[in-house]
Parts: sequence; structure tokens; C-alpha cells
Amino acid sequence: MDRYQQFRHAAIDRGFPDDEVDKFADQLRFAVWAGACGDGEEVVGQKGGLPRLPVGVEWPGSEAGSPLPFIASVDCAALPRAEGLPLPEDGSLLFFLHHESDYEEPLGESGYARVLYVPAGAETVVAAPPPDHDSARFFNENIPFLLPEYRLTAWVEAVLPDWIGDEEEAELASDLVKEMLADLKHLDELCELVDELWPPREGATFYLGGYCGEIGGQDPPRAIMADANFRNRHGAGPDFSNPEQVRLYDEEEYRFTREWVPLAEFRTNSDYYYGCFMISLDDLAARRFDRMRSFTMFTE
Repeated sequence: MDRYQQFRHAAIDRGFPDDEVDKFADQLRFAVWAGACGDGEEVVGQKGGLPRLPVGVEWPGSEAGSPLPFIASVDCAALPRAEGLPLPEDGSLLFFLHHESDYEEPLGESGYARVLYVPAGAETVVAAPPPDHDSARFFNENIPFLLPEYRLTAWVEAVLPDWIGDEEEAELASDLVKEMLADLKHLDELCELVDELWPPREGATFYLGGYCGEIGGQDPPRAIMADANFRNRHGAGPDFSNPEQVRLYDEEEYRFTREWVPLAEFRTNSDYYYGCFMISLDDLAARRFDRMRSFTMFTE
């Protein structure tokens, strides 16, 4: 029995209507969360330090040619499986980001973020630090290029979108989402059941899957992508005084929410920046990591 079946059986056993359970479960996602590895816990990757790169592969760099800071790596074979999140079953994923430069390019295609997939069986070595890396500081904060290393362990978390369980977010949600919420007569009880089945665990510093929410009050990635796509299709931004354009925009934003997932979310070593690498579920399943989009967010 997978986790979705487990939830449905538990909810129906408690008397919740089948159609309501299905609508709620349709919003439920399972994500892999990772944090510092404790004694006796399985190591699934590392945050900071030096990456293991395939022999002959140079340290990933930006479009300008400068090396990108290494954020983390995960061993896909060691990660727990999360239903609905088609991560590779083996190999490794390595994440690189220059958060300050990436933030300046808000559409997610800056060239200052990279995901490198290393297939299982590839010969790898611990990469040497890039030349003059000590001088490659960030502009506004005294953050070293090489970050302290620590080992990661991982577990599966149940995740719901911001508009479920948060009255303020629900109030700001689109009419399409509000209509969906209106059908969930037992919303609080279903949220409590999720927490009962999968109690939240603290200590995560790196996230794969789930939903990328609003950070620092700015638009979340789904809204940024929906707005750009709307402009490409219709030649201008949506006119929010026009009900038909609002409906079309809401549908576009909801589509991105359904079809895209955070490949990685993490707080950078900066006090002010948060990284979010988005990828479509289709591209994730096909291992098309070059289609990832990075949305660095300012936390204040």
C-alpha cells in the first residue's frame, strides 16, 4: 500500500466522503526532506564541501565562465521514495548556485544555477577547488566560495499547498482554488489526519519535491512562470479588471502548480536569499535537468 492509498483508506474509515477525500488527496504531495545526519542515520548526500565530479568534467560554471558555488549533492539510490516524485532511482544529483547573480534574473533562466546528474557507475573524483576560489566572494556578504561540509540524511514528508491550512493564503488564492476549497467541508480534519499519519519532523535544510511557496512576500515561482507564459500567449500581462483574463491567468498559474515541482529548495548561507530549482514533472521523469529553472528569492 502506498502513502496515497494509506491516506484514502484512513480518511474513508473515519467517514469522510469519497469525493472529498479524492479532491483533498489530489492536492497532497510527498516530498523528500534532508537535514544533518545524526548517529546511526543513513547518509544520503552532503551539503557544502567539495563535490565528486565525473573524471574529466570541469567544475560547473556560469554563462560568464566563473565557477558556481557548490550547494549540495544527493545519492538518488539512497533517497527514500516519495510517491508522485519521479527522482532518478540511481546516480547522483549535484546542485550549484550563485544566489546573488541568479536573483538578478527573475525568470528562472539566468545561467547562474546548474544541476548536474552523474549516472550510476560513472568514475568520479573529489573535485579540486577552482583556481583563486578564495577571492570569489559574494558582493554584499562575506560568504566564502567553499561552504562548510556536513552529511545529509533524508525522510519523506507529506506536503500541502500554502492555500490549504493557511487562512491568509486561502483568502489571497485565485477563484479557481477558492472553488476547490469550498468543496472541502472537512478541510481541518483532513489536515489533522495528514499530520497524524506523517508527523512533521524538524531539522530539514534541503528539500526535494512538494510545493515552492512565497518567500519574503514576493511572487512565488508558479506566478512568475504563469505571468511569463500568459504574456507569450496573449502579448501582454493579464488585465485583472477583465474577468475572462483573470480566469485564463488563474488556470495558467494552477497548471504550473500541478505540472511543476521543486527539484530542490534550500536556504543559502546568506541571511537573505533562498534557492528554489523548479522542474516540470515530465522533465524530471525524463532526466532533462538542463530544463530546470532557478528562482532565487529574497527573504525580506
